Parts: sequence; structure tokens; C-alpha cells
Amino acid sequence: MDSKTFVKELEAANQAALAEIGQTSLSPGEVANAEAAIKVPRLLQIALANEISGSELAAAWMPSTPEADVKITLAQQVGDEADHFRLVEGRLNALGVSTAEFIPPALNPLFAYLRSLETTVERIAAGPFTLESIAFQVNDQFMKFCETLGERETVLLYQSRIQPDEMHHHRLGASLLEKYAITPEAQQRARQAAAKTLELARQMRLLTAQKLGTACFPGC
Repeated sequence: MDSKTFVKELEAANQAALAEIGQTSLSPGEVANAEAAIKVPRLLQIALANEISGSELAAAWMPSTPEADVKITLAQQVGDEADHFRLVEGRLNALGVSTAEFIPPALNPLFAYLRSLETTVERIAAGPFTLESIAFQVNDQFMKFCETLGERETVLLYQSRIQPDEMHHHRLGASLLEKYAITPEAQQRARQAAAKTLELARQMRLLTAQKLGTACFPGC
């Protein structure tokens, strides 16, 4: 199929999977009480780890990505995710949480898989196109959670700065897929990379939700 049709179909498939990942219900104990309010800094610490992981991933792909336009897109994403890190760090500091001893996390199964991708079309499909779409979806749920707690400053941070970048990255990914996913083989690679990314993200978020007691935590 032509690449524009392929990207539309892949977007529809991703959105169906994202609906499951993004679904969450807030228990009474999570809404507008002191225990839930204490969780916000912890959730922002997860965001801090995700943002640095996203920046490192794009940086790791850059040297072995031959296409100049994709390389520049990755470079822009490195900077954007690093900027998100600083924004989240600033919010944590404002909430009284020191980030002076923050240590970047070890590779989890999702980012280990992403690092293993070797072709440009797989990287575009899994990274800017799919991972950033996941981030936008789960950040939206996180924002709603913060609203219930009166964490308006955190909501505004995501609403005004982080979410527009995540959507911009996703749209760049869609544009690049239209350019490079032009053969049946390339489209199959892209489809498999997107599906694997979604499945690993679902598994990782389920495990984290079980540890935290809430599914309302941000992505990258």
C-alpha cells in the first residue's frame, strides 16, 4: 500500500492499543486526599527518569542513523527531552524534593528493546511515532489525576510545555514514516516495531502501577 495509507492504518492500530494503555479509574483513596497528594512528587520522579531515558535513546540512535533528516529529528528530540527533564526537575524542587542525587535508571525491557532496533524505519515507528504517542496519552491521564489533587502548576507545566512537544514528535514521526515506509518490507518492520513497543510499554506500566498503587503516572 502507499505510505500515507499505511501510516493512517498504523495510527488507527496504535490508537486502539493506546485506549487500553490509557484507561484508568481512580479509586476513592486516590482522589483529593492527603495520601494521594503525597504521591505527586513520586510520580514526577518517574517522569524525570523517563525524560532522561528518552533523551538518551534518541542520542544513542543518532550516530548509526544515516538519513540526515531523521538524524536532525533525533537531535531535536534529545534537546526537547532534556528540556522536559529540567522542567520536571524544577517542579520537583518547587515541591521541596531535591534532585541533586538523581541517578539515571538502568535500561528497562522497553528501552533495551528500543536500543536494539537497527533500521531507520523501525526506529521512527517505535520512537517518535509510537513512544511519543504513548507519552501523550498517559500524560493526559496524569494531568487529570493532578487536577483532582489541585496540582494546577503541574498540569500547566504539562499542558503548556511538555504535551505540545510530545505531539510534535509524534507528527514528525508520521511524516518521516510516510517518506521511508514505502516498501512492503519496510512497512512490516514498522508495524512490528510499533506493536512490540506498545506491548512492552503496557507490560512495564502494569508492573509500575502495581507497585505504586495507581496507573496515573506520566510517560516521556
